[in-house]
Amino acid sequence: MTKTISRRDFLKVGCLTGAAAGLATCGVAGLAASGPEPAPVDLSSSTYGENPVKPRILVTYASLTGSTAEIAAEIGKTISAQGFCVDVRPALENPSVDRYQAVVVGSAIKFGSWLPEAVDFIKNNQEALGRIPVALFCVHIRCTDDSEASRQERQSYMNEVSPLLHAVSEGHFAGRFNRQGAALLVPGILAGFVPTLDFRDWDKIRLWAEQIQPQLVRSGESAIN
Repeated sequence: MTKTISRRDFLKVGCLTGAAAGLATCGVAGLAASGPEPAPVDLSSSTYGENPVKPRILVTYASLTGSTAEIAAEIGKTISAQGFCVDVRPALENPSVDRYQAVVVGSAIKFGSWLPEAVDFIKNNQEALGRIPVALFCVHIRCTDDSEASRQERQSYMNEVSPLLHAVSEGHFAGRFNRQGAALLVPGILAGFVPTLDFRDWDKIRLWAEQIQPQLVRSGESAIN
C-alpha cells in the first residue's frame, strides 16, 4: 500500500519548524542551545552481489539528510537479489560510469529541485549515459497523494534532468523529515527539537527496484551486443 502524508502530518512539519523559528524570535537561544546538534549525514558507498557474467549496475545518489542514501542502498540490495552486482556510490564522488552496463541516479529534492551534485553527475556523463539504460528517482516530502496537482508537481521535480537523457523509468518517493531537514529551514540549534517524521514506503521502493531491473538489464545487454 502506498504511504501518503496526511494533512495532519504535513501541517505538523510546518508547525514544528514554525515553532522552532518562533523560539529564535522570542529570544530563547539559551534553551535552544541545549538541543542536540544534527548528526553528520553518512554518504556511504557499498557493493551488493558479485557476478562477473551479468551486467554491473551503478546506483548513485545525492542526499541532504541521509534518507536518499538509505533509499539508494535499498534499491541496490533489491536489484542485486536477482544475481547482479550493484555498486552504490554518492554522486559527490563523481563515480565513473565506464564499467557499468546500467545506471540508476537519484536525488533528494530541495526547494523543488534536484541537488547540484546529482545534476552535475548527469551533465558530466551525459554522453556515456546516453549509450546505456538509466533510471531516475527523487525523494521528497511534499505532494505524495494521487491528486492531479500532486502528480504534476512531482513530475516537475524531474524537469531539470529528464530532458538530458532517455530514462527507462522515473520513481518518486516520499522521504523523511528530521532535524537535519529542519536545519535547512531554521537554525541548527533549534532544529534539534524537531522529531523525526518518516514517510518512506519501503514496499513501494523495493517494488520499483524490482520493476526496473529487467528494463535495465535487457537494454544493457542489447547495448553490449
